Amino acid sequence: MRLGRALDRIARSAETLGVVKDDSDTADLRAQLEAERTKNAQLSERVNAVRQRQESSFATLERRLARMTEQLDLQSLEMLRLKKANTKLIEANRQLREGTEAKVIESSTINRALLAELEALRAERAAEMAEMEDVLGELKPMITAGEANA
Repeated sequence: MRLGRALDRIARSAETLGVVKDDSDTADLRAQLEAERTKNAQLSERVNAVRQRQESSFATLERRLARMTEQLDLQSLEMLRLKKANTKLIEANRQLREGTEAKVIESSTINRALLAELEALRAERAAEMAEMEDVLGELKPMITAGEANA
């Protein structure tokens, strides 16, 4: 575009100075100028198409990153819950072991141990479900693409 405008200014200046008259040279220069404008327009279209593809890819990557961040946050929460449940389970098992060694086991200790074990199992299941959601989240685009190609 800038080249074309520059050539137009040069042509106008040359005509005003009387250096170039409307002859075959001017016609050739105008034809070359028009060819350059056409090439420039084609290149601009290509650049715009590439830019649109990049923007689309960038938006897709941003959505994917947001989804993965959510999944990671969920997994982190589930792992924290699992860690806490396992700590309770370890403490309950310690109390049971001490009670067994002292030959005095209280029913409340047994209940706490069972509840801690149940909570640990639930936390483990929730962590596994979060991991499964992560795997399914990765597989879903592949499945959708496979269905679209079929």
